[in-house]
Amino acid sequence: MKPLVCIIIVLAALPAGAQNPNLGTSGAQFLEIPAGARPSAIGGAVVANVRDASALFWNPAGIVNVPSADLHLSHTSWWASMTLTHAAVVLTDESFGSFGLSVALLSVDKMEVTTELEPEGTGQFFDARDLMIGATYARRLTEDFSVGVTAKYVNQRIWSQTASGVAFDVGTQYHVDFRNLTIAMSMTNFGGDMRYDGQELSVKYDADPSMSYNRLTPARLAGEDYALPLRFQVGVSIMPVKLEDMSLLLEVDAVHPNDNDERLNVGGELNILQYFNLRGGYRFGYDTERATFGAGVDVPLGDLRLVVDYAYATYDLLPSISRFSLGIRF
Repeated sequence: MKPLVCIIIVLAALPAGAQNPNLGTSGAQFLEIPAGARPSAIGGAVVANVRDASALFWNPAGIVNVPSADLHLSHTSWWASMTLTHAAVVLTDESFGSFGLSVALLSVDKMEVTTELEPEGTGQFFDARDLMIGATYARRLTEDFSVGVTAKYVNQRIWSQTASGVAFDVGTQYHVDFRNLTIAMSMTNFGGDMRYDGQELSVKYDADPSMSYNRLTPARLAGEDYALPLRFQVGVSIMPVKLEDMSLLLEVDAVHPNDNDERLNVGGELNILQYFNLRGGYRFGYDTERATFGAGVDVPLGDLRLVVDYAYATYDLLPSISRFSLGIRF
């Protein structure tokens, strides 16, 4: 049990660190929005207990728990008319391991272009979109230890300006033969800096405004590099109650982001009759998000299983957010 003691010490110590000097310095923040209703309902305390296709967004090692095939779809109506959609599919082969594909899309409704001279609108419209496409491979190195790696393409667009880059996720899960105890780690969004570029950055530059007869020189505004939201998350899950018709799963995760202070996620899931789940969690150290709640049903349909989940997250000073997920397990 010595590894467990060390992990608990780390979890307790992380939130007590000094304020991060890089607060608010990373971009592509859509990658930080929680994916999936079940992980969101348990407060994001999920890296050790995630076991379906939604693991592609949290801990790629978790997809080894998919016995055959799994499809995951989730939808979130975000603030300011933004919508976020996640889709993931996982296929497992006993000989070669587990393979996954994932997509995340954040979209914004079109807005009219306004300028200093035309504050009521120019008649033109613009929109914005963020996209992530990932490919994952995971396998068990031993019966109790699994590892997964994701390579993903990240693209952001605002009107005609775009930025793109490549990032990687790495995760592990280690199972201990004691009340389903699992120790896990994930590192997500490890990659180089990104920078916006596009035709709207082309301008005419006057090298000497004091001279009325000089020509304007074609020039280009230089965008500033920004980092991806790198996140390191370590967690421990345990099932203290496991009866024939009921079980209780608990997890605590420590989160270390590159652009904010350390955070702590805690959550639990009560399973009843193997078909119904009640969930709750709390997120410590976040600017606005606090308590989370949710429920889910797991319905057998012949050779398939249909999984429907719902999550409700409360925020300070901002409206609460609902999330819906649909899973199909083959």
